[in-house]
Amino acid sequence: MSQNQISGARIKLPSGKDAGLVDILSFCYGLSETDVQVLMGLMRGNARGTEELEKELKLSKASINRSLNKLLEMNLVMRIKEPGNKAGRPRYLYRAKDYSELKSKMLNDIKDCSEKMGQLVGQEFKPLEIRA
Repeated sequence: MSQNQISGARIKLPSGKDAGLVDILSFCYGLSETDVQVLMGLMRGNARGTEELEKELKLSKASINRSLNKLLEMNLVMRIKEPGNKAGRPRYLYRAKDYSELKSKMLNDIKDCSEKMGQLVGQEFKPLEIRA
């Protein structure tokens, strides 16, 4: 994957189904395809406001705001108060975390997710008489 786009690469799962980055991020973070689209949009270029993202991604303001809130909560993007905007409501700009920091975070989180799934399988597949 480049810093700007999702390549569309897929992996084959044991079930025979295939999965891509959107599927993996959806499972581990609960991100939707729109959330991933917003994240990837923020990885291109400088910090931007919701209006710029609406135009660039051709999504509604409500969709953008929902995705931004989820991405902020997951610590995948940053919100920056726009400098020089003194009158009225503050305007915020958004940008993705640094590319290498974001990649490292995702790799660590996915590894953690996988380990927790393994622990759950180990816990649930004990012989019946051993379960307490």
